[in-house]
Amino acid sequence: MRASNRPETPRGPCVEARRSMAVCALIGAAVTAAVDEIVFHQILGRHHFYDRATTGVGLFSDGLLHTAELLALCAGLFLHADLRRHGSLATPPAWAGLFLGMGAFQLFDGIVDHKLLRLHQIRYGVDVTPYDVTWNLTT
Repeated sequence: MRASNRPETPRGPCVEARRSMAVCALIGAAVTAAVDEIVFHQILGRHHFYDRATTGVGLFSDGLLHTAELLALCAGLFLHADLRRHGSLATPPAWAGLFLGMGAFQLFDGIVDHKLLRLHQIRYGVDVTPYDVTWNLTT
């Protein structure tokens, strides 16, 4: 068994609250991106990640988003496993980080992708104001 370079406290291994929160925030953002991409882009076919070009470019951009979210999810899960292996996972900050990552992705997608960069909209051919308000308030 390999010796850990993390300091020991009188009660056991050092609990890493900040790292637990950051790792789970990465997982939360990746999971939310996956749900968005799978539900809205693939199943419902509402839009693509980049809708300002041909359908082929839109599908390619969806593939890039899916690749990025899977890489982030794998990295987050490996880092989470490392925290658990060393007994340094701080559970309350980890849960807080998960929800923080989920909300951060939703706000970034709703405000930056939809409104500032206009990469895609939630729906087309309708007034998107109610959708935007609902999307950003449920975050």
